[in-house]
Amino acid sequence: MERGLIWLPLLIGFVWLAWAGWNEYQKVENYRVWAESFDNAKYDIYAVLGIKGKEITWGKPTRNGPKDLQSFSLENVTEINLRVNGETVSLDNPPSKGTPVIEFCRPSQGSIEIPFTQVELAAKWVNYLRKEEH
Repeated sequence: MERGLIWLPLLIGFVWLAWAGWNEYQKVENYRVWAESFDNAKYDIYAVLGIKGKEITWGKPTRNGPKDLQSFSLENVTEINLRVNGETVSLDNPPSKGTPVIEFCRPSQGSIEIPFTQVELAAKWVNYLRKEEH
């Protein structure tokens, strides 16, 4: 009986890992279907982002598809910045670690911040979006 009690936490851990993997798979599959209608798209655990022409749509990934979707036009954006740990950083020499967000400055509606998990990926997107803006 003691052996059964020893293996029980391992079994529970395995079931939880299988559920977490299935949950993440569902998020990625729903993102893939959602992203087909965009020219370029990005998925990570914090946000999904799609761009079609000058229109950007972003939201949060869920198992049932992206939620809390918001859209805005790059034509209303005056500046696109990479912020890491709350501070604007240079794209020439971004830090290797930190919490990155892309900030879209819009004078009349306020700024929008889209979170990323990797600084390097966020920097590449800022460069791409700056080219699309013009």
